[in-house]
Amino acid sequence: MPSTANVSQQEAPRPLEHVNLLAARNERESFQIALRPKVSWATSGIAGPVQIQCTDLCSSSGDRLVVGQSITLRRVVPILGVPDALVPIDPSSPQINLLPGETTAIWVSLNVPCGQQPGLYEGEIFITPVTTDTDSRAESLQKSERYQLYKELRTCLDITESRDYSSSEEMVQRLSSTSTALRRLLVLPAFQDCQENNGFGDMMDEDVMNNVAVRVKLSLTVWDFTLPLTPSLPAVFGISETVIEDRFCLEHGTEGWYDALDHHFRWLLQYRISPFFCRWGDSMRILAYTCPWPADHPKANEYYSDPRLAAYAVPYAPILTCTDAAKNSLRREVEILKTEAHWSKAYFYLWDEPLNMDQYEVIRNISNELRTYTPDVRILTTYYAGPSGSELTPSTFEAFAKVPNVLRPHTQIFCTSEWVLGTREDLVKDIIAELRPELGEEWWTYVCMGPSDPQPNWHLGMRGTQHRAVMWRVWKEGGTGFLYWGANCYEKAMIPSAEICFRRGLPPGDGVLFYPGEVFSSSHEPVASLRLERILSGMQDIEYLNLYSSKYGREEALALLEKTGAYLGPDRYTHDHGPVDVMRGEVYRTCRS
Repeated sequence: MPSTANVSQQEAPRPLEHVNLLAARNERESFQIALRPKVSWATSGIAGPVQIQCTDLCSSSGDRLVVGQSITLRRVVPILGVPDALVPIDPSSPQINLLPGETTAIWVSLNVPCGQQPGLYEGEIFITPVTTDTDSRAESLQKSERYQLYKELRTCLDITESRDYSSSEEMVQRLSSTSTALRRLLVLPAFQDCQENNGFGDMMDEDVMNNVAVRVKLSLTVWDFTLPLTPSLPAVFGISETVIEDRFCLEHGTEGWYDALDHHFRWLLQYRISPFFCRWGDSMRILAYTCPWPADHPKANEYYSDPRLAAYAVPYAPILTCTDAAKNSLRREVEILKTEAHWSKAYFYLWDEPLNMDQYEVIRNISNELRTYTPDVRILTTYYAGPSGSELTPSTFEAFAKVPNVLRPHTQIFCTSEWVLGTREDLVKDIIAELRPELGEEWWTYVCMGPSDPQPNWHLGMRGTQHRAVMWRVWKEGGTGFLYWGANCYEKAMIPSAEICFRRGLPPGDGVLFYPGEVFSSSHEPVASLRLERILSGMQDIEYLNLYSSKYGREEALALLEKTGAYLGPDRYTHDHGPVDVMRGEVYRTCRS
């Protein structure tokens, strides 16, 4: 199944197909394998465990893509009944349990390094039912299973150790997490013979079990185009520092706090997005910063100079605490950064969706202050309406389109909601007409609660192509950047393994693009969502379209997007994956050297 398919637990069986993929260097291409058991071969309520093994992908010249490095396997786990979380499968013990009457999906990703030789790479994936010897199984646990058993029991002890709970809510969360961890233990293959047979299906004949393996042939064409290390489109995504502090019990500014933020930052860079951390103040004031360390710290230059980072937020500390210390810190920060080559990537994000002239006045005052430090400062302002208190009625499109005239020269990045445009692509020219590029003004866009179906967004349950089409829309409309307000903004919790709850009042999935690894296992690695992977695919599609534009012009690239049927407009894009492959294949066919 393609990466844009939402494979539900009720997905009907269909013929198995060989996998043929195309990828550039520095690109990730993914697909899914959907498994549905016809019979049972276990003595418990599960249909049976299967082992999933993949060979390295090899070319005729001897080059290879190595399993565990360039090839990764993840299990698709439903969230609110919708396939979304991608939980890593341990390469040392690549085993999962299948359930009777349910379809399970495996997400396979192929990561092509920058220096990979072009060519055809081939390999196979083997899916084999695992059988056990009842008499010897309990006496001979695999090392990986013993280690997992130990980790899970250790986690339970850590959660339930005697301590003073700060609230009854925390106690309930800890008990719930303990229950979840114990249930994970019970479904380990080591315990399958300890459970009663619930009467599911027919048992496979032993001779059949020992000889059955599904073989999936896999071919990948790596072509001689390398996606740029620095994304062509700056896509800045927020990470709530307070969510991290609460869930992982971290005190602001401690070593553990710095480690946690650093881990999230580095992990998110693989998705071609530029993360920024954020803390919200009153009336939608926002402290946004990309690097937790001050500009004179060695880590700062490491962050800001990373070629994978297309844009970075400079902290305006006085936005939350307007003290002399905060102002001196700001001045020192700007004085250091403005001398660096990466200063062109810097921006200030001060206020989210200001609504009235008083809030606009705050932005103006801050801008005046910043421009005393350096005249080339860039301020980003998000908005979906004109300000109340101005000459124009704020609810009108005219007031919205005229915002640059109100905020000039105090904003350089005018970031508007796609919700305002609806399906009216023709309104884009009215927004752009108000901008003055010669003054360094840019037009960025964002999505959040809106727009809703059928327009592209990243809400849980939307079609896979709908997720991917967010970036197609950005490219077609001509925006030069993109912002997303939050990637980890789920409800507050006080322990890492607490169940994920989406925020009340928001569409499911809004503001949540990855999950804490502790929710699914004892791993501390964040767990990506299907939606985050599709964001990456959309970002990679932009590079394909830019390559085509560089050779044949933007008008021809726009025509390619439309004639393949991939994307014609916010409510007219493909619901199937086929046109996506056709579009990418045409770029490969016409642009390869």
